[in-house]
Amino acid sequence: MRVVRLAGAMNVIVLAGGFGTRLRPWTLHAPKPLIPILDRTMIEHVVDILPEGMVDKVLIAAGYGIDQMRSHFSGLDLPYEIIIVEETEPLGTGGAIANCRAHLGEGTCCVINGDLLTSLRVDEMLAAHKESETLASISLWEVEDPSRFGVADYDSESTRIRRFQEKPPREEAFSNLINAGTYLLEPEVFDRMPEGAFSMERVVFPVLAEEGELSGFPFEGHFVDAGTPASYIEAMQTSIRNEAWITGDSAEGGNWFGTSVSVASDVSISESALDSGSKVADGSTVVSSALLSNVILEPGCQISGCMIGHNARIGENSILENVVVDHGAIVPSGHAQSGGVFPTAG
Repeated sequence: MRVVRLAGAMNVIVLAGGFGTRLRPWTLHAPKPLIPILDRTMIEHVVDILPEGMVDKVLIAAGYGIDQMRSHFSGLDLPYEIIIVEETEPLGTGGAIANCRAHLGEGTCCVINGDLLTSLRVDEMLAAHKESETLASISLWEVEDPSRFGVADYDSESTRIRRFQEKPPREEAFSNLINAGTYLLEPEVFDRMPEGAFSMERVVFPVLAEEGELSGFPFEGHFVDAGTPASYIEAMQTSIRNEAWITGDSAEGGNWFGTSVSVASDVSISESALDSGSKVADGSTVVSSALLSNVILEPGCQISGCMIGHNARIGENSILENVVVDHGAIVPSGHAQSGGVFPTAG
């Protein structure tokens, strides 16, 4: 019988190697892990699922914005050490994990995708992993339509994952359970990893599944991949519902306001976040949108499904729907736009 080594602190790797192209132009100024959600960065929300007292070091596998991340985390008072492990070239999920090996201690390693906000209880997953006595465990999330995801053939009695499907037709899917982006790995898994760039999901996990060494851990609550503008808004709203902020406060209509936010009396705001120093003038409507710090909406603006960057100014009577507005942008009065970014590239 294999003994799963859980003594001491758990190793943690956060995968944050992507360029965040779908969140441009915000990610042209900062790497995706440092994009704000309410009053904290995305990556700080991600690591909130780590069990207190079981983690003393978090490795961030990153390929972009290395200096910005080092500077950001050096100024935070966190209960664990942060080490940025640089990818000098894209390595895929598996290569990025293997690249962290020199910094890992003994024992079980927890790997988390760096743009996922979930209600997963890692301590409960760890207990189930220990009981399974497998080399690896994967968190699983149930979806209505699994055709856009990697699907797990999961045996609820044994808790084993027997095989995977990649984006199968809905009617041919093994199940409605998808890979939810958090893994627990024993040290032996690293011995099975090839050199260079590779995918854990395509190279390592299928082999472990065939050998009966891969367990699944379904969970409920919330699961948001904050990698697109629409899912970023969903992550922001999920964070509001879960009161996942340190400063500022909730407001009526499912909103969050940072400090020194100014809102005229006849303004309508719902399911939105307004960061510190933002001002919304009379006659404006804000729905399902994120306004970062010091944003100014002039009178009569209609804003829906938008991400509006720091220090942006939206001219009066502008109508914006599902637009990503760059930091410091000045939107002219009466501007109407649906989708895309402002200012537009080129």
